[in-house]
Amino acid sequence: MNVLVFSKTTGYRHDSIPDGIAAIRDLGAAHGFGADATEDATAFSPSNLARYAAVVFLSTTGEVLDAAQKEAFEAYITAGGGYVGVHAAADTEYDWPFYAALTGAHFKSHPSIQPATVHIEDDTHPSTAHLPELWHRTDEWYDYRTNPRPNVHVLATVDETTYTGATMGQDHPIAWCHDSTGGRSFYTGLGHTAESYADPAFRTHLLGGISYATHMDR
Repeated sequence: MNVLVFSKTTGYRHDSIPDGIAAIRDLGAAHGFGADATEDATAFSPSNLARYAAVVFLSTTGEVLDAAQKEAFEAYITAGGGYVGVHAAADTEYDWPFYAALTGAHFKSHPSIQPATVHIEDDTHPSTAHLPELWHRTDEWYDYRTNPRPNVHVLATVDETTYTGATMGQDHPIAWCHDSTGGRSFYTGLGHTAESYADPAFRTHLLGGISYATHMDR
């Protein structure tokens, strides 16, 4: 089994992208899947996408695919392909309704990097089963343009009373999943910092998301 890690950016570029690629490759080597990394959008062809159980959008930003590539990706997901969105994957393709629904919500703003408390809502999902009910970590905490809860299964929320500058209110989802039109979708708003990808708890969170999207959890 293989996953495609896509990290093309046309907006802000996260310095942590190489760390994320290395972490996913390490996780694959340890858990039996391959990981190919690219920033070349021509990888989004029907024949190439068919080689992968899931595509990981690793802190992509801006407009990253052309019309034909979008069509190929939509067909891939509809046919059962998996999607994993990490952090700035929500800061990507604002004018593509299919992608907005797949990701669950789009980025609005963020305060400075700071510690906060994450509340785990689902203690059985492979991305969160290993985590304590209250997970204390430092990250860049995204606010989203809409609350995704009506359309997704929320895995974790961030407690806005534990940090400053948030705008979403009492219910602030930060990781979620859903069955899309054929395939599975997992998104985590975590993963801004390079340090995240060396953190065993976050790495297992990411692995669980990949496991879910690729049906490895069955």
